Amino acid sequence: MSSGGRIGLLVALAAVVVAAGGVVGRLYDSGSPSRPRIEPAVSTFPAPPAGAVVFAREAGPDVLALGVASRRDALLLQASVLDGDGHGVSGRRVVFSMRDASYVGRACGAGCYRAAVPLPAKPGVVVVELSGGAAATRWRVALPAWPAPDGTAIMARAARVWRSLRSLAYVEHLASDAANRQTSDWVVAAPDRVAYSIRGSGGGIVIGTRRWDRSTPTGRWLASQQTAVLTQPVPFWVAVSDAHVLHSGHSAWIVSFFDPRTPGWFEATVDKRTGHTLELRMFAAAHFMHDTYRSFDHAPAIVPPVR
Repeated sequence: MSSGGRIGLLVALAAVVVAAGGVVGRLYDSGSPSRPRIEPAVSTFPAPPAGAVVFAREAGPDVLALGVASRRDALLLQASVLDGDGHGVSGRRVVFSMRDASYVGRACGAGCYRAAVPLPAKPGVVVVELSGGAAATRWRVALPAWPAPDGTAIMARAARVWRSLRSLAYVEHLASDAANRQTSDWVVAAPDRVAYSIRGSGGGIVIGTRRWDRSTPTGRWLASQQTAVLTQPVPFWVAVSDAHVLHSGHSAWIVSFFDPRTPGWFEATVDKRTGHTLELRMFAAAHFMHDTYRSFDHAPAIVPPVR
């Protein structure tokens, strides 16, 4: 799915299951399971530094991400500012604060701002202050125990478990900016079934090469052909880089990572016993997503609508 302009959320969700096989660019046809969801100009994407522990949040219509990486006796701090078209935002002022000391981020490319700070015994908290745009942002980021444990194996298991499911259901909160937000309910089932309803709006059903859509909660279902067969269930990330455990609780891990193929920043809550992804947050160009998952292998059946 091209990012060729800031995606109006209402427009994006009006055609949630597109002919190319994607759901807001996030579900793929079986012939191209690794096709990137968003296609920014690579040279202007502010990817995090290698080996960084990553964090992300909304900053108005933009993504503000933080990457923290160890470099000998220092911490490398990088703020990434990404606009709704998938390009780095230049000309901002970024100040990092740690332990009562402040460091001005130097430009390191489009939307990239870096500072190297002395490595404290316990990194603790980084405060990121972003200014120079439409709205100033002050972000307090609590760092995990340092060095943060590697989360690559956890996410590899989570992806395997996801692909082994017969079905699941979830609630998705999706936004492109502060004004454009939607909540939708989803069910996906193997091998090729998807059903969704947008709260207060329409919905759709896809079963193999058939699909039905309606524009209101009680509207008439319109049948058409699904030109590319969906493969489900599949995880919403394409690739995992720089996965680290932010928190290890009694029953679940919280893992953050960067997906260079989407590209975007993710935070996943993964059940320790089952490997199920319980919650997922994504911050990408014009896509601020928060999903909560349930009914693993016990989701309602997806059947053709009664018209």
